[in-house]
Amino acid sequence: MGFKEDYLFWGTIRELTARHDYRMITVTENHQEIWLESDTNKEFPVVRLIRHDLDWANWLKRDIERTLQNGERIRQKLYKKPISILSIYVSKFAPVDDYDFSLQAASYKKTKVNTFILTCEAFHQSLQDLEQVLKKTLSVHVPNEADLDEEKVLTLKKEAISESVKKAKAEQKVFQNANKPVFTYIFMAIQIAVFILMEFNGGSTNSMNLIEFGAKYSPLIIQGEWWRFFSPMIVHIGFLHLLMNTFSLYLIGAEVERIYGNVRFLFIYVFAGFAGTLGSFILTPNLSAGASGAIFGCFGALLYFGIVYPKLFMRSMGSSVIVLIIINLIYGFSVSGIDNAGHIGGLIGGFLAAGVVHLPKSKIIWRQLVFLLGTAALTYTLLQYGYHHQNSAAINDNTMGLLAQKYINEEKEAKAEEMLIDYVGDNQDAPISLFMLGNLAIEQNDINQAKDYYEKSIKANPELHQAHYNLALIQMKLGAYAQAKEQAEKAVELAPDNKSYAKLLKKIETQL
Repeated sequence: MGFKEDYLFWGTIRELTARHDYRMITVTENHQEIWLESDTNKEFPVVRLIRHDLDWANWLKRDIERTLQNGERIRQKLYKKPISILSIYVSKFAPVDDYDFSLQAASYKKTKVNTFILTCEAFHQSLQDLEQVLKKTLSVHVPNEADLDEEKVLTLKKEAISESVKKAKAEQKVFQNANKPVFTYIFMAIQIAVFILMEFNGGSTNSMNLIEFGAKYSPLIIQGEWWRFFSPMIVHIGFLHLLMNTFSLYLIGAEVERIYGNVRFLFIYVFAGFAGTLGSFILTPNLSAGASGAIFGCFGALLYFGIVYPKLFMRSMGSSVIVLIIINLIYGFSVSGIDNAGHIGGLIGGFLAAGVVHLPKSKIIWRQLVFLLGTAALTYTLLQYGYHHQNSAAINDNTMGLLAQKYINEEKEAKAEEMLIDYVGDNQDAPISLFMLGNLAIEQNDINQAKDYYEKSIKANPELHQAHYNLALIQMKLGAYAQAKEQAEKAVELAPDNKSYAKLLKKIETQL
């Protein structure tokens, strides 16, 4: 009946799953072929066992070829790198004809298959040879044929399968540490609420409004508004930006919070948001906002999970996560206006934060301490660099204009003027700053000074239509209608849809 061979087959499987960290990954319908994998066995990460009484070597040769094909598919799905598979045949006898070819490893693409025949005919010697190949002890005791029956084989089979079921349940628990992604929903609600407030108070695409609500603005960070490292993660620029980030947070953030738990997720998300802003602060002076850095931090946390549980990561989400990261980064580099520095900073920050908190019920104190000290040192170094070496990079004509407008809105005109004069003194190519100085001169009724500033602004940027328009107004006041007409025509040419420019031109023409 083959009970002895069946018992040896399931006894070997039970040993590998219960004592040597192998788990089932593929089982045929008749349970006569089992594929196992291990995270710890580097020589044979995959073991395939087949219960078949060998007769002729031709069948064995064909089966080795089939095993290579199946092994390559498994490799592409789980490993990507080259692997060696041990294929174990549990048989009563070895093939009756020449099977020396099976003693040599067979290869196909990046998969290598080593064949081993475990026979009941020479059970003890075969088992010792298998132990040497695997470099593991196998405590398989096969009773005499007379003492075996179908019930004993089934009992052993259930024990072997239950070991793999236990491992599968233990893996599932990794994804069930948090009952609900509480903080994911809280951050979603906060960013939606902030967006609504912005829309009712000047709009979410208005630069000054973005600054007022906490967008990343390097000049103000340099002046001491450190909280702007954190606030940008709840501020969004336009409805599409909000929609994309909220949807991404719902999908990615919820999964990370389930894996890491609520408190760990909160630390990862907030630190990743900070790291994203820090990366943007160091590499670009542009105004920016959004939860993208924090969401990329969630990707970073998933990558750390992949280091701790590499096979589980590849089975459950690995390829999708890596592809999404690559696509988003390529998109960020190819499309203007996207703050890829913030994305990369968030990705690194999320990975480091995950290393600090690690995974629930799985503390590795020395590793966490290394991550903590390394993260603290890196953060301190980058902050020092950002504050002490990036001052000039953080200030350009655009950011200076926004900062000056903020002070003007706060009725701090003197401070705005002093700052603008200092800037244009060191930077002749500053059309926006010169234009704003012209506006301040008008408020002080210094028409000649305003005229001078507008002319310098136009010289620095001939396409600044606002300067042409304001200069036309100045020329009208000075009675120079021909020059006023010239400036008004230029303003209309540059901004033909602006009705105020067209109206001014008509008014000037009636005076000529």
